[in-house]
Amino acid sequence: MDIDKAIKDRRSIRKFTDDYIDDNTIKDLLEAARWAPSWANTQAWEFIIVRDTGLIKEVVDTYSPKNPATSGSLAASALIVACAKTGVSGCYNGKDATSISNWFMFDLGLAVENLCLKAHSLGLGTVVVGLMDQKTCKQVLDVPDSHEVVAVIPVGIPQKTRPAPERKDLAAFVHLNKFGTQF
Repeated sequence: MDIDKAIKDRRSIRKFTDDYIDDNTIKDLLEAARWAPSWANTQAWEFIIVRDTGLIKEVVDTYSPKNPATSGSLAASALIVACAKTGVSGCYNGKDATSISNWFMFDLGLAVENLCLKAHSLGLGTVVVGLMDQKTCKQVLDVPDSHEVVAVIPVGIPQKTRPAPERKDLAAFVHLNKFGTQF
């Protein structure tokens, strides 16, 4: 699939068929995530594949009320829970090296987008769920204190797709040399 087409056509999918996505396909998605760049190549990400329906329900129960991804997550073939090891990315000797703490969020975002684009290229749907109680999800999945749960990515075959929503023009957010000077 052409990269420009993949970027423009990938959508957040919240409704899946009941088709099963096999483990080899899930491994293909994780392989794409593995190749994402990260701070000093720390690769501080960890992924938990949740297939057990009871555990899927427990994870989804950590979503905020009225989260639009709830029903789709319950119908997904798998949930991929994206976690990050803290004190590594953006850090030297366990201390933040930049004024932006939690640099792992940037690294994990790159890995998750790789995963989502790979899923799209295989005809699969994903949505990145962050509107949730990450601390409770961390407890449900026995994630150690040295790591954070960041997001849940339900994976499945889309029931349907929809066109892309409108996007801002480049002039609305691109600046030249200094903020406020149009590019």
